[in-house]
Amino acid sequence: MWVAGAVKVSGCLAAFSVTLRRCLKLGAAMAKSKFEYVRDFEADDTCLAHCWVVVRLDGRNFHRFAEKHNFAKPNDSRALHLMTKCAQTVMEELEDIVIAYGQSDEYSFVFKRKSNWFKRRARPCHGVELISCIFSFLAPPTVPFASFDGRVVVYPSNQTLKDYLSWRQADCHINNLYNTVFWALVQQSGLTPIQAQERLQGTLTADKNEILFSEFNINYNNEPLMYRKGTVLIWQKVDEVTTKEVRLPAEMEGRKMVVTRTRTKAVPLHCDVIGDAFWKEHPEILHEDS
Repeated sequence: MWVAGAVKVSGCLAAFSVTLRRCLKLGAAMAKSKFEYVRDFEADDTCLAHCWVVVRLDGRNFHRFAEKHNFAKPNDSRALHLMTKCAQTVMEELEDIVIAYGQSDEYSFVFKRKSNWFKRRARPCHGVELISCIFSFLAPPTVPFASFDGRVVVYPSNQTLKDYLSWRQADCHINNLYNTVFWALVQQSGLTPIQAQERLQGTLTADKNEILFSEFNINYNNEPLMYRKGTVLIWQKVDEVTTKEVRLPAEMEGRKMVVTRTRTKAVPLHCDVIGDAFWKEHPEILHEDS
């Protein structure tokens, strides 16, 4: 199972989060010494106030990692679901994240404008260690430790944030269309990777769609949305139904009752974020006080 360690990971995340917070507090409370002046050479990496803070994590050397562990081409649904599970766990741990977007081996996490997580410092916000830890816990035993690179960017307005997410989704479409045609040429037509690359050199979107349809009877618009659009994670209220045993004082045996509890969870969607429809349907994402 690719997510077999889901139960075990929560304790590790809690310990990681507590340790990180203690380290940040410890830095301010350290004993004074004559050597402390060296801290003046540290660059100030505090993110600008009242801006959206976006943390983007990318898999490091994931092409080689995918080859080594025989990921399915052009898309491996197990790996994509694993990345989404990792991102959901990150959001549950860092509740100031209002939305996340993922595709392939990357995920972008958007923090609230007013968020003060890690004192708005860019370096701790990377979350590289956190998602690497989660990935390793949720992956099957045959898949070793995976590493990620992180970067932090601040966006001053709602429009620039929406444009950023639109850019990542457009990138998802461009890459997935290319990979879908490329691997069809390699796997079904018997071309070598170099020959497939040469065949696609200079082609436009319409050309790639034509190759898929005329040569492989594939309508790209019918490909799974997760592959074409990526995954959007937003907070939504979800009803969880569980069975609970209730025993009254005068009863010898308990009775099983169905209990419904409403929780707010990070829910995955595979939808368009470039147009206005998504933002009109979920105005709370950009709301200042949400």
